[in-house]
This record gives sequence, structure tokens and C-alpha cells, in this order.
Amino acid sequence: MDDDLYLISMAARLLDMHPQTLRKYERLGLVRPSRTVGSMRLYSRDELDRLRLIKHLVDEAGINLAGVQRLLSIAEVVQRIRPLMDEEAVPRAEARRRLSRELDRLCDMLGI
Repeated sequence: MDDDLYLISMAARLLDMHPQTLRKYERLGLVRPSRTVGSMRLYSRDELDRLRLIKHLVDEAGINLAGVQRLLSIAEVVQRIRPLMDEEAVPRAEARRRLSRELDRLCDMLGI
């Protein structure tokens, strides 16, 4: 497991982003960096990867931040659905109930 943590200045430099952009993304709930005792933001490798994805969606795919929020929410639902597809990991009846709940959440997010 990679325990590397980066202060906002280093994270911004690694991502070629302004620290204010990282703060904005946190305010919007797109990332949730941990905090030191002195309240300094600490970004993990996973958060850096998420920020790279956000940067790609905004800069290269032309998606606005509201769209990015929605896409990331949908991706989280998909990640919760994936393990339910493994018949050996989850009993069938439970998997169907959980899958139904996740699909309902997905439909709610999409407004359908």
C-alpha cells in the first residue's frame, strides 16, 4: 500500500494545477483530502489520480464541473455494483436486493 501524502503545494505542482483549483474542487466535494493537526491538506495517491481524472474531464473532454460531479457519482455507483456481479462473493438474493438499490440510486442521479 502506498502511504505517500502530499501537501497542497506539492500536489498542485505534480498535477500542474493551481492550489486554488484544488481548494475549489474540495469545496465542491470532488476530493476529500485528509488534514494534519494544523489543518493542512494532505493528498493521497488515490486523490491525485482522481484529480488527474477530473483535470482530463474538464480540460480535454470539455465537461463542466457539474457534469464531472455527476459522472463521478455514477462511477461510484458502478464501483459498488461490480462486486455484486461475482456470484461466489455475494448470495444471489442479497446481490439482487443490493443491485436493485444501486440501480435505483443511479436512476435518481440521472433523473429517470
